[in-house]
Amino acid sequence: MKRHIVGLAALLLAGMAGSASAQTMSYSQAGALIAKSCGPSIERFCAKVNLGSGELQQCLMQHQDQVPSSCFNDYKAVTASIAKRVAAQYDSYKVCGPAARQFCAGVQPGDANVLDCLLEASKVVPPACKQVLLDAGWQ
Repeated sequence: MKRHIVGLAALLLAGMAGSASAQTMSYSQAGALIAKSCGPSIERFCAKVNLGSGELQQCLMQHQDQVPSSCFNDYKAVTASIAKRVAAQYDSYKVCGPAARQFCAGVQPGDANVLDCLLEASKVVPPACKQVLLDAGWQ
């Protein structure tokens, strides 16, 4: 059942990502954290909730007095981290485009070739590009 909760928590979080200089967490890490801090409460109070419908957070809030505060704190941290990851992935071309043109000219796009080039050139790539690659989960 715990494995089921991790997968469903990751699915729930994927649908909630938006925008947000530390490394972001992966969907797997996010799901594991939610499963650890919210899993028992989900199983106890929200076992019949359709997790893909967005009703999980509402269900947990209805039982707020019985759900550990760590669940809500971790939920906020996970949501912010995943949002930051998605925003970094979206912004990566804009932030790293100049470095890619400078250090990866002639690299054939596709199959993450440009990303691989940027990662190999990390010693000379600007700090903003390095950070966005880290936040995007690509380093």
